[in-house]
Amino acid sequence: MQVLYEDKNEDLGPVVVYETSRIDGEAGAFRVLAFSDGAAQGVLDLDNPDRIVFEYPRAILHLMEINIPDYHDVYIIGLGIGILPAKLHDRRVKVAEIDPRVRELSSRYFGYSRANVDVGDGRQLLEMEPSGVYDFVVVDAFTEKDAPPAHLLAESFFQQCGDKLNERGGLIMNVFGRGSSDPLIGAVHTTLQAVFPYTSCFQLPQTGAADKRNILLMGARQPIGFREKDMAGFVRFQPEPGFIIRD
Repeated sequence: MQVLYEDKNEDLGPVVVYETSRIDGEAGAFRVLAFSDGAAQGVLDLDNPDRIVFEYPRAILHLMEINIPDYHDVYIIGLGIGILPAKLHDRRVKVAEIDPRVRELSSRYFGYSRANVDVGDGRQLLEMEPSGVYDFVVVDAFTEKDAPPAHLLAESFFQQCGDKLNERGGLIMNVFGRGSSDPLIGAVHTTLQAVFPYTSCFQLPQTGAADKRNILLMGARQPIGFREKDMAGFVRFQPEPGFIIRD
């Protein structure tokens, strides 16, 4: 492993960019952005830079394309290395990123060049957007080991997202959890159901039932479509009921 950048800022938390010859058991040449928990937050395949290495961005793109084929306006909370907004280069996209280092690193080491990133708390920045204009709000601001920011899981935040969405629009979230029996996932889904008439949950299966995995949750005002063969391995599931998360 070759470290290209490392910062141990106590207020913002550690961040590192490194290159490695193996990621999740796959051999190759990869450049990685990682945060305090050491888990990869974004991976660039140096041999094929246009490839989306992780499954969840591919599944998110499919959910957007199949539910609103002519979608145009997207608000993203959480930049990472810029994979999602880069793939949406022909759409109108705004990105909120709380860590100014991530905006700089996505440009310097991962080639993200669009000037559409605002630095600050995603919920506060979204509040300043006009009502009813977005086809999708995508929340990708969670890590595998750190506790998720509660204010991005609360009923009031989901209501805020609903206000910014147009009549066809949907909220898509990438979170980490242990599947249908995870109390947090149950609570997030129950909270989503309190705001949106239609919801769907998808998980990336793991070997152990208790293993953490990527989970996608979507809420919308219209029925949610998907094609399983285009979900990059994600399968639909029904979380156990939980409580409504409030501020």
